[in-house]
Amino acid sequence: MNDLGLVIKEASQAVKAHNFSHALDLLNQNLDQDPSHIDSLYLAAVCSRYMQSYDRAQDYLNQLLKLAPDMGRVHQELGHLKRATGDVETAIAQYRHACERNPGLLASWQMLFEFYKHQKNTNAANHVKEKIDRLIALPPALLHVTQILHESRLAEAEEICRKFLKQNPKNTEGMSLLAEIASRLGYLGDAEFLLESAVAFNPEDAELRLNYMLLLRKKQDFAASIEQAKILCERFPNNLTYKAQMAIEKMQNGQYEQAIDIFDNVLAIAPKDPNTLTSKAHALKTFGNNEAAIQNYKAAYVSKPDHGEAYFSLANLKTYNFTPQEVTLMEAQIDRPELPQKDRAYFHFAMAHAYEKEKRFEDSIHHLKQGNLIKRQQSSYSSKRMTQEIETHIDICSSSFFEALAAGGCDAPDPIFIVGLPRAGSTLIEQILASHSQVDGTLELPNILTHAQSLRGQERLSGVGNYPEVLKTLSPEKRLEMGQAYINDTQMHRSGAPYFTDKMPNNFRHIGLIHLILPNAKIIDARRAPLDCCFSAFKQLFAQGQEFSYGLEELGTYYRDYVRLMSHWDDVLPGKVLRVHHEDVIDDLEGQVHRILEYLSLPFEEQCISFHENRRSVRTASSEQVRKPINTDGVGKWKAYAKDLQPLAKALGNDLLSPEDLSLILSERA
Repeated sequence: MNDLGLVIKEASQAVKAHNFSHALDLLNQNLDQDPSHIDSLYLAAVCSRYMQSYDRAQDYLNQLLKLAPDMGRVHQELGHLKRATGDVETAIAQYRHACERNPGLLASWQMLFEFYKHQKNTNAANHVKEKIDRLIALPPALLHVTQILHESRLAEAEEICRKFLKQNPKNTEGMSLLAEIASRLGYLGDAEFLLESAVAFNPEDAELRLNYMLLLRKKQDFAASIEQAKILCERFPNNLTYKAQMAIEKMQNGQYEQAIDIFDNVLAIAPKDPNTLTSKAHALKTFGNNEAAIQNYKAAYVSKPDHGEAYFSLANLKTYNFTPQEVTLMEAQIDRPELPQKDRAYFHFAMAHAYEKEKRFEDSIHHLKQGNLIKRQQSSYSSKRMTQEIETHIDICSSSFFEALAAGGCDAPDPIFIVGLPRAGSTLIEQILASHSQVDGTLELPNILTHAQSLRGQERLSGVGNYPEVLKTLSPEKRLEMGQAYINDTQMHRSGAPYFTDKMPNNFRHIGLIHLILPNAKIIDARRAPLDCCFSAFKQLFAQGQEFSYGLEELGTYYRDYVRLMSHWDDVLPGKVLRVHHEDVIDDLEGQVHRILEYLSLPFEEQCISFHENRRSVRTASSEQVRKPINTDGVGKWKAYAKDLQPLAKALGNDLLSPEDLSLILSERA
């Protein structure tokens, strides 16, 4: 059996020597062994094109488009093929697709430049020339990193980048690329340090500063991100992109009226810009002005019919009903082979919503499966790896472990952590608590996740790390430092109340860490019935994270692991966590509000019952649901899809399901 990698190396050398026939023979050996081997298919297409076997090259590329539709090099090679056969228009479209998917593909940018220059499209040509100049200026090692980074080859990219920076420690492009790798892996503190340093070395580099601003936004340090946006706008007052970014920063900071004013200023100059229209609509939605948001989402897709985000955003309102004409428009777009996968996923989730409203459940589940499949193909999530992490937490964080580490940490009682799974009712609990005079409602804060990542202690960012084992080594002083850092770093999200919520659901995995650094913090476990919770997550296209939600089996396994870990925390930290079942809140709102407030040692306040009247901004998918009185709209929606949920039921296991629900799923008539 061939070593596929060694054959690829030998074939690549043959391609460089222009011995295309020999290279193709080698590659076909690989493909005989693995017909879906992407690198072999790609090089085979290249060889076939050079040998002028255009039909064969197209066949290889057609296979690649099915296997790796977002791979930029595939679209670049398709552009080369269409150019060779005289189909210039299609070639240019493919070069555009290539640059969208992988901005490091110099050849595609160069082809676009020649095309725009020939068209005498000066503005577009100048924009492309800036991209080309920046890529050409890169050292070869960093150009390679730029290319493979967009193919999710993070470990390889990191290794090359670190090696380069050891020899060139002040190279800002290298620092920026390593920061992007760190950010993708969740090491936001490392990424911030790298970008802050890079901007200090080269303060005139606008793109570098923009990357720094975006990282600060990701960290939810909105005051700092606004400051960087301000600098960009002052230095480039006519740049509409930077103005729109300033508006987004204002929106993230809760300054919605200011954000909308800036969006309007941008739209006065570029009234049909789909991204600005969509961003303005997001601001209006978060602010609670749904009607205006809808009009802007519609204007966005009218301006750009394949702007999938606009359609999905309408669906994500949960209350919007698509017209038959809109469904037809979506159906036409989703069948276009050149549609970017990001937009295709948006369309699938939007159409699933549309068909559910029409009670066309088979069509709805088809699109849910297709949309989730696209997201799963782009993800490196491993259920096995997550289960191992959960088991490690259970093994390490024993009762004796916590007894031995009883002293230490920050004694601030301020945080109220709301944990669990997404779509489990955590936004409802947050809205109830944020209606209390002594509680500030904040966001899904990344701070605990960032602390957990920082403890992994790997020289290589892409390594597995030694968390949670490292918890054993934390001194009382270190735990105090970490707890105080959490309190200090989250202060920017508070408005002066003595307590505040942090509703990052994934924090349930880090309750051990939370207890060690913030022993007086309160923790609420928002729990929902497994089928309702998991299927609701499967229907939701999350903005980021929650990669376990892209498969029914993965969802079931994750839910089961979550229940197991929460049971462990109950055993080793008795009384630490208050469990609140979503169904109980629906059945007895006032009783559960009293129960929650008693756990938090807070007096009862009537406005917690009328939470839906609270006009605070809500930035989750449940924003519209928590602006309505308590209802049962979301209960049992999975039943219409029961026959398709067997993988979910199997992963959950019989002990988490009622006999009635299990019977419905397994029934041949379901």
